[in-house]
Amino acid sequence: MSQGSHPEFARLVQIMERLRAPGGCPWDRAQSRQDLKPYLVEETYEVLDAIEQEDPGMLREELGDLLLQVVFHAEIAREEGAFTVDDVCRAINDKLVRRHPHVFGEVKADTPDQVLQNWEAIKSEEKAEKAGGEAQSVLSGVPKVLPALLKAYRLQQKAARVGFDWAERQQVEDKVAEEWAELNEAVAKGDKEHAREELGDFLFALVNLSRFLDIDPEDALQLANGKFVRRFQGIESEAKSRGRDIHGMTLDEMDEIWNLIKERERAAAESPELPFEGRD
Repeated sequence: MSQGSHPEFARLVQIMERLRAPGGCPWDRAQSRQDLKPYLVEETYEVLDAIEQEDPGMLREELGDLLLQVVFHAEIAREEGAFTVDDVCRAINDKLVRRHPHVFGEVKADTPDQVLQNWEAIKSEEKAEKAGGEAQSVLSGVPKVLPALLKAYRLQQKAARVGFDWAERQQVEDKVAEEWAELNEAVAKGDKEHAREELGDFLFALVNLSRFLDIDPEDALQLANGKFVRRFQGIESEAKSRGRDIHGMTLDEMDEIWNLIKERERAAAESPELPFEGRD
């Protein structure tokens, strides 16, 4: 790895080489690609958490941890004689230049939509070339291992870029209502397999609606998850302050506290200049 103009990156690569070398770290030397998969996913989510918290220091640290995973995988590949970290950098550099002809070439693209259309067209040409000239599906670039919610979003995005999309939001809302009705019908019939299929269709339609609202469904669901955790833990805290054990409370009692917490949050939102603590 050459020093170039990025000595700290070169230092990271050299440290990883040392950790993996004979006499290095026993744990690092024992890791395989399969062993590292959970860490790659975990570090990615920690980066997302840092972004959500808008903490630059935390983001810097978590990006470093994620970069380490890239360098770790590249070092394993170098040891196998497959490729090096330089090859990884060269490949992405070449791809960025190739897929931005409106910046590095003569192609014209004035809007983000035009850029995405060009990107998909170039990507399809590249895949066809790799496949010996055989055209590849527009959807082939969506990883099979993506979580279902994100995968639905990406599939719909790719289809939309070639014109396979609803014309207006009302059509999407009508589709959501249609799928909801079909789900209710399947549930009423007691057909679990059919209900599972219809639930999937309903969720897929909701993801479509999120696109038309320009809202990331993953972010929206994470927001709902966070709200639920906050309010449920509020129930636990309030129950404890009342000398109660949540395990012995009725649903009505927990609902009463839940609604109290909602009212407190609403009051805090309406009066942000006041501290939340102590509000009733």
